[in-house]
Amino acid sequence: MPRLSEVITALETLWPPERAESWDAVGTVAGDPGQEVGRVLFAVDPVQEIVDEAVKLGADLLVTHHPLYLRGTTTVAASTFKGRVVHTLIKNDIALHVAHTNADTADPGVSDALAGALDLRVVRPLVPDPSDPEGRRGLGRVCELDHPLTVRELAARAAERLPATAQGIRVAGDPDAVVRTVAVSGGSGDSLFDHVRAAGADAFLTADLRHHPASEARAHSPLALLDAAHWATEWPWCELAAAQLDEISDRHGWGLRVHVSKTVTDPWTAHAASITTDEPMGAPN
Repeated sequence: MPRLSEVITALETLWPPERAESWDAVGTVAGDPGQEVGRVLFAVDPVQEIVDEAVKLGADLLVTHHPLYLRGTTTVAASTFKGRVVHTLIKNDIALHVAHTNADTADPGVSDALAGALDLRVVRPLVPDPSDPEGRRGLGRVCELDHPLTVRELAARAAERLPATAQGIRVAGDPDAVVRTVAVSGGSGDSLFDHVRAAGADAFLTADLRHHPASEARAHSPLALLDAAHWATEWPWCELAAAQLDEISDRHGWGLRVHVSKTVTDPWTAHAASITTDEPMGAPN
């Protein structure tokens, strides 16, 4: 079996840590470089449910998209949420490695996996990485549909293809408008509206859209918005990343057993639909 240091070297060829944003916290959080790795688990969030799953699975390495500590800390006491995660990892000899914004902009990266889940053909990055001479890396992706769909049909496809969450897919725009070009960005994407408009996209699929940016985006253009759960837009990357590590393992003869967690770690657990009436809000009974 390979050593952790060898597996980490391979992972960092896929997602070099120097390509992460300056505010990000990527790389190895816990683990002995000399320990052997035979089983790896990929997940979006390094939360206790996922760490417990890694323990039950007998994993030696947990790879997550979201960081455990994005900001500094003064304690890893097991009485704290994140401290308990650290204690569980160390007690069970499980290493933790994080690929966050360096996986977002990778080729292929988080948004490629999101596009692939919806059978969208990637054309180019939404926000190209200026350090990439080939113009393939960057944040988000501009995609085309093989056959035009209405906004309603595209939303239905997203709801069917992405992991189920309480939120589902929120839509802003004419449901019968025709969509040929789609911009996608896994995770929070409402800072990218200027790039989406510049790309000439008919629709934008992302997560965490806020009221004011969404309202302003709709006021500027007929752009349709599809807002999915943050976790759901990033989970497809886990399958992509696992396949990439599988390929590396086969090439080196490591024999790694690579798994993807299907545990839903989206924090929202239920959804109550509004009741539609013909009366305006606040009308007397």
